[in-house]
Amino acid sequence: MLLKEKESGTLVEILDVEALLSPMKNEVSGQSQAGEEEQQPDTFAKEKLIFPSGEKLPRCWFDANYTTN
Repeated sequence: MLLKEKESGTLVEILDVEALLSPMKNEVSGQSQAGEEEQQPDTFAKEKLIFPSGEKLPRCWFDANYTTN
């Protein structure tokens, strides 16, 4: 799955989709897709990622109590 960093606009390939979907985790493992060479895996804060279309990530991926708030 590809997401985009809000600030830089760089695409990030998400390596751990389960962590992305879990509201209990604030960070996710991924690889920046900048440049022609394969980048080293890194950790990205979910709050700094968006979909490539510019849409925000679903609230249920961040907040375990999203239905009660």
